[in-house]
Amino acid sequence: MAEQTHVLFVEDDDVIREATQLALERVGFAVTAMPDGLSGLEAFRARRPDIALLDVMVPGLDGVSLCRRIRDESTVPVIMLSARADSIDVVLGLEAGADDYVTKPFDGAVLVARIRAVLRRFGHAGGVRADVNAAEVDGGVLSFGDLEIDTEGMEVRRAGQPVALTPTEMRLLLEFSSAPGTVLSRDKLLERVWDYGWGGDTRVVDVHVQRLRTKIGQDRIETVRGFGYKLKA
Repeated sequence: MAEQTHVLFVEDDDVIREATQLALERVGFAVTAMPDGLSGLEAFRARRPDIALLDVMVPGLDGVSLCRRIRDESTVPVIMLSARADSIDVVLGLEAGADDYVTKPFDGAVLVARIRAVLRRFGHAGGVRADVNAAEVDGGVLSFGDLEIDTEGMEVRRAGQPVALTPTEMRLLLEFSSAPGTVLSRDKLLERVWDYGWGGDTRVVDVHVQRLRTKIGQDRIETVRGFGYKLKA
């Protein structure tokens, strides 16, 4: 029997927490539900879940701060929940290291679909190969100036120093490196990296590109206004 996927769910609203936990368990997830950020952090450290579902506004330690603490210790996927779709909520959560976000109130089926989409991305991250010309590869390593991408070992180095990327950031970089110099639209990146078969919020792409730039060099990924982004060859 396959092991259940373990979800850490941090939500202070009793009704939402209990209803969402039941909905997730009904489709086969194992759920640890906590009412505040501090107990959520303790549960994360004790159980090491497969994915964390964090409400932005929880007492003790807010969801954004909790996401940062989790990201300091792990690359486990994180989805933020927010009662508002305001840019500040979305951007703060993503900048803290979240991989995606869902706006409340949410449909249970949509939430399950988003969780499964994130889990698919993370489950396949180690098997992604950049489709590149063999002349550009030396033993599975792509080189772009001082940036080296090991597409087999899933490791990145800049000027010889290792660069720590989350699985989402790695998938994003692999998409760019598979077509250096080619402009990739935000919608295309949402489809390929975030596994969205439907329209998604392109702010997710923009914030992750900014996070990736801080790690591999601000000028390595170029913005092509009105079209998207491209990796400088």
